[in-house]
Amino acid sequence: MSLYAVTNPATGEHIKSYPTATHAEITAAVTAADTAFKGWNKTQLADRVKLLDRVAELYTERRDELAAIVTKEMGKPIFQAQIEVDIVASIYRYYADNGPGFLEDEDIDVAAGTAVVRKEGLGVLLGIMPWNFPYYQVARFAAPNLMNGNTILLKHAPQCPESALAMEQIFRDAGAPEGAYVNVFATNQQVAGIIADPRVQGVSLTGSERAGSAVAEIAGRNLKKVVLELGGSDPFLVLDSADVDQAAAHALFGRFGNTGQACNAAKRIIVTDAVYDEFVEKFVGAVTSVKVGDPTEADTFMGPLSSSAARDGLAAQVDDAIAKGANVLTGGAPLEQPGAWYQPTVLTGVTEDMRAFSEELFGPVAVVYRASSEDDAVELANNSVYGLGAVIQSTDTAKAKAIADRLDTGMVYINEAPGTAPELPFGGIKRSGVGRELGKYGMDEFVNRKLIRTGK
Repeated sequence: MSLYAVTNPATGEHIKSYPTATHAEITAAVTAADTAFKGWNKTQLADRVKLLDRVAELYTERRDELAAIVTKEMGKPIFQAQIEVDIVASIYRYYADNGPGFLEDEDIDVAAGTAVVRKEGLGVLLGIMPWNFPYYQVARFAAPNLMNGNTILLKHAPQCPESALAMEQIFRDAGAPEGAYVNVFATNQQVAGIIADPRVQGVSLTGSERAGSAVAEIAGRNLKKVVLELGGSDPFLVLDSADVDQAAAHALFGRFGNTGQACNAAKRIIVTDAVYDEFVEKFVGAVTSVKVGDPTEADTFMGPLSSSAARDGLAAQVDDAIAKGANVLTGGAPLEQPGAWYQPTVLTGVTEDMRAFSEELFGPVAVVYRASSEDDAVELANNSVYGLGAVIQSTDTAKAKAIADRLDTGMVYINEAPGTAPELPFGGIKRSGVGRELGKYGMDEFVNRKLIRTGK
């Protein structure tokens, strides 16, 4: 059976399989991308702007069609899928509007003569993308790098073949040069060969630690630049001075949006003593009111997990915690129906001997911790191998900013749910990865900063 297949996680129904690429097809894809780079890297910036603007327009025009594809492929509730498409369009527009400015020459003050740093594309880049945000993850890699003059090989998650093909068609319809954006249904072995190919200059992966380590090892052997956006177990700190109603609302969306399947979701909710009981009451009440159901219905907030394997893995983590003494305030088990369903769950009493303490919970399970003080909250927040993002809820903004400085993460959000925007750099530290995407920083990862020095 092909690796690439659509299986509706809401029903368990296998819909369609797609063949993996042959060796000849992989060779042709790399050749096409390399050939395209030689022309695309020399194009006027106005031509790159025109392409990205048209891509953004097509995403907007095809919004409902694109959203329906990912709802079928990975179970994202339809209104959230539509929001994802909107964000993607905004990313392409952002780089169309701002990319030329980010690529401007940088003059260097020198004692004599002149010196300038000029940014140029590197070449063919491989993107290895996950299933949880099928369009968004691709956009934040493809948009800045096409603006840079690079060309793209895209290897998507095996359960997202139709969204992968839909994106390739958008670039074709937008007038991208042949080979500038190429989709490949590659196996892991073929991916290793692509990374090793001397025509490929870098690789960006969003995925698991295991996948990131494997890709980084191959890239390192072949002296290729990598950007890795990996796992997260992001803390959500609720301080004594927090607006509890607002904090509970932000925690609900931050933990259970996309059925909890986001790397920067609010996975560890750390609440100080003074507001703990009030917060837990309001948060659990909000969680129990979440509509779980058919993801094609507009008012459904939470759908199935992406696959039965994802559901079973999450269930094993929760079962381990329960067996070792964790408290279940709501949920705590799969839903007994066809498909990959799991109840929205809130756990307390999770301790370091439980898998749920140190492992990423990639699904609709929130773990709430009581902190005796702000120092205790910070210590607990930093007690993780991950360092992607964090949220701080407090009406004392000065205090929140001071605590932000103490958190070992790549991103901190104050008084809002974790999120994203085209202008905001996204990425983490520790085992959450290396490099940044989005914003001007997303333009800087895969460029040649060429020094041009002129004497007197």
